Amino acid sequence: MTEAPSEMRSRIMRAIKGTNTGPEMRVRRLTHGMGFRYRLHGRGLPGRPDLVFRPRRKVIFVHGCFWHQHDCAKGNRTPKTNRAYWRHKLRRNVERDGENQTQLRTLGWEVLVIWECETKDLEALGERIRGFLDADA
Repeated sequence: MTEAPSEMRSRIMRAIKGTNTGPEMRVRRLTHGMGFRYRLHGRGLPGRPDLVFRPRRKVIFVHGCFWHQHDCAKGNRTPKTNRAYWRHKLRRNVERDGENQTQLRTLGWEVLVIWECETKDLEALGERIRGFLDADA
């Protein structure tokens, strides 16, 4: 017996991870390899940043292009079914990201957002991370 489309979709959506994703793991390995130490998923901070550098008061978010609506090919699309639901959900994700980043900056934190598509070029990404973390250090 085959699954109904809604059951299959539910199973697929349950399998999507929010932490320890491939792009996040690439950023973590790269950052750790450069000698930077961090805490994960900053509890108590707005948006629970993926990497937290408390002594430097800096955080890094690793955003999936689709879920956070980056303007690249992967992020600039909406599912064909149930468009109203998806437009609202994805728009709210973007609004929440902005609110969290504003709150963090108000609290004196510097914020770097790394997009999923940017994790392919590790050399350029490493330079960007090093520049962010070494600035004013």
